Amino acid sequence: MPVQQTPPGQCPQCWQHAYDKSIHRRLGPREDCPQCVDHMRNGHPYLVPKKASRWW
Repeated sequence: MPVQQTPPGQCPQCWQHAYDKSIHRRLGPREDCPQCVDHMRNGHPYLVPKKASRWW
């Protein structure tokens, strides 16, 4: 199953790690993903920009 494109306002790394099962497949039971742990501690480096609102 191909990974979907990251939707606006979301972090590409969070999105990929949530929906691509092959990334965490190599981890053992109760083993944390080092990339996810680093990401949780340091925050999101980049978010996909949202389209400008044209409501007004």
